[in-house]
Amino acid sequence: MTKRLSLSWHLTIVPVLLAAVLAGGNVRAQEVPLITGEHWTRSNEQLKKVYLIGVANVIQIESAYNAGNAPPDSQTIIPRAVKGLKGQTLDTVRDGLDRWYAAHPDRLQRPVIETIWFEMVVPGLKN
Repeated sequence: MTKRLSLSWHLTIVPVLLAAVLAGGNVRAQEVPLITGEHWTRSNEQLKKVYLIGVANVIQIESAYNAGNAPPDSQTIIPRAVKGLKGQTLDTVRDGLDRWYAAHPDRLQRPVIETIWFEMVVPGLKN
């Protein structure tokens, strides 16, 4: 598999991931943990990539759904996330998160999605 995953591959994996979630039984929102650096640093590369694929899928689905009729920036972060992560791959995001949490072992309680936003998306928006 190449380092860059195509949009079609992302959209193909969504039903597979959804089926896996549904097969796992009924999970309520309060039972789904917010993934932190603690979880991240204990996970293997494959699990990290699965998490990032899930994040990428949410962004891709939301972008496709709102294509041509996007809500204002005050109602969505998706256009900013897409722009801020432009040029990134699953591997570069994973490596960046690995480096950030290794450099900040005192911040392992920080949610991974927050780290992606403030350490990758926001700086990417300035470019």
